[in-house]
Amino acid sequence: MYWLFIRFCLLIALSVALAESAFAQTVLTWQEVRDRFEAANPTLRAGQIGIDESRAQEITADLRPNPGLGLTADQINPFNGGPPHGPLGSLLSVAAVSYLHERQHKRELRLESAQDATKITVSGQADLERTLLFGLRAAFVQILQGKAIFDLAKENLSYYDHVLDVNRARYRAGAIAQVDLDRLELQRVQYESDLQTADVNLRTAKIQLLAFLNDRTPVDQFDVTGPFDFSSGVPRLDEMRQSALDTRPDLKAALQSVDKAKVDHRLAVSNGSTDPILGFDLGRNPPIDQYIGFSVSIPLRIFDRNQGEKLRTELDIGRNQRLMEATEAQVFSDVDSAYATVNSVVILLQPYKDRYLQQASRVRDTIEFSYEHGSASLLDFLSAQADYRSVQVNYLNLIASYLTATSQLNLAVGREVIP
Repeated sequence: MYWLFIRFCLLIALSVALAESAFAQTVLTWQEVRDRFEAANPTLRAGQIGIDESRAQEITADLRPNPGLGLTADQINPFNGGPPHGPLGSLLSVAAVSYLHERQHKRELRLESAQDATKITVSGQADLERTLLFGLRAAFVQILQGKAIFDLAKENLSYYDHVLDVNRARYRAGAIAQVDLDRLELQRVQYESDLQTADVNLRTAKIQLLAFLNDRTPVDQFDVTGPFDFSSGVPRLDEMRQSALDTRPDLKAALQSVDKAKVDHRLAVSNGSTDPILGFDLGRNPPIDQYIGFSVSIPLRIFDRNQGEKLRTELDIGRNQRLMEATEAQVFSDVDSAYATVNSVVILLQPYKDRYLQQASRVRDTIEFSYEHGSASLLDFLSAQADYRSVQVNYLNLIASYLTATSQLNLAVGREVIP
């Protein structure tokens, strides 16, 4: 019996441990979320394959022309007639090798153009990651915002339930009328609705973040953690502009496109030159037992001198330069807009932190005390409750706006300047 009891206890302990591990939450910081995103996001992984494909094209661009081999067996005479002869008596056998010699560095220019294309692809991948990281950060911020609003809604509901308990006791003591108690209890629906809405929004934000991570973890077992606050310090605008010019991958890709267009034009000029075909042959031509020969074949570039490609690539240089200038102007616009948004949100947040939050809490507590002692009306009490709730929610929404704005500034600069 003793051993049966021990086995039963062990079985229960094992079941509890398995249940706890099955429902254990995965809590990630922003850096952990970012690392998982970079390792598992299918769009980023597909882009990396595109870089590998571009590098494979460099191999093709660097290949030399293949030599040609020609074998000839001629003057075979299996027919009767004429002086006596064997069918192979006058056999002419020739082996010839030919090779196209590319002049004016065509192969080197092809390789340089392919390498520039790879650089553009790498910059494009970095720009894709920059854009996706903004969406990832936005989803991360939405979870932090959802958690803060959910906790506030739960706190408000708990506080209001305490108020209801006090006023039910006042009703039983005859201090308030039935209609006032009914109005107070009806107001609880708003707090219940706030809690349910906050719960749905939080779960939705988690689902969006899991989609970015290509993760199938159940929502109830997934969470993130991080600071949900703001900082009044913002770097100077000129520093942000210079950092964006040095960092933005789309601007870097635009500059690389100009360089590639110049290389392509040089390649088009080179392709307009003549490439000779060099030949060497070895054969037998009776009565000559063996002989060797050399040949040079030179195409006459009279009509086709690659004029169209020369003109197109020259125009392409100007087009890419204009696109680069447009991208640079967009960089300044993005940085200035994001910088202005961050400053605006900080200006709105500061008085909330300095005064409005404390004032809303103080007004709510004062009006509640006055109402419970008959010095304030029910309407004043409900209005103070609504004002407190509105101020708290507005503050949390402004915090989320600040974090989103800083993420927008990081996107505009091309790297994290404000963590």
